Amino acid sequence: MNKWNRDQMAAKVAADIHEGSVVNLGIGLPTLVANHLPAGAEIILHSENGVIGMGPAPAPGEEDYDLINAGKQPVTLLPGGSYFHHADSFAMMRGGHLDICVLGAFQVSATGDLANWHTGAPDAIPAVGGAMDLAIGAKKTWVMMELLTKTGESKLVQACTYPLTGIACVSRIYSDLAVLDLGPNGAAVVELAAGLSFAQLQALTAVPLTDAR
Repeated sequence: MNKWNRDQMAAKVAADIHEGSVVNLGIGLPTLVANHLPAGAEIILHSENGVIGMGPAPAPGEEDYDLINAGKQPVTLLPGGSYFHHADSFAMMRGGHLDICVLGAFQVSATGDLANWHTGAPDAIPAVGGAMDLAIGAKKTWVMMELLTKTGESKLVQACTYPLTGIACVSRIYSDLAVLDLGPNGAAVVELAAGLSFAQLQALTAVPLTDAR
């Protein structure tokens, strides 16, 4: 089965971010988006630990571990970028100053509920971070994730069984198999990976899909 790799997924997200946006890239896959933003584009990257104006990942050997994102990964700072107290950073998130946040997820419901901080397993380490503040505070919340678990189960579900991060907050999923829009009427496919049919995707997915291509 043809799939988009992680960099191809990140490039699709980057292509949909409009000039002038203030964007938070969550821990994990979403951090790859920074490497695919057009050079010179007026897109301002924010991290909840108190950084704004980040650039792409540093070249090997040029990492500065005093300059990291919320996932403890070294980042670069573009001209005009700055770092500040994380309380001010959370005030930005909660105050509606972010245009887009791109988050990873364990589960997303067809109506946009998000579960991305805990699987509910007794031995799982809770990792909520700023996810709840981002999911509700950003003007748009997108999810970037592989559509299936390692055991082949759909992460797009009718109703989340994991603890919720936010309700009806996710408007779009960028996955390795398809790009989907979510809303009150459920999940709509807007793009499919090459060679994958709508029927094949539907067979893999735990919710009814509509074809909006």
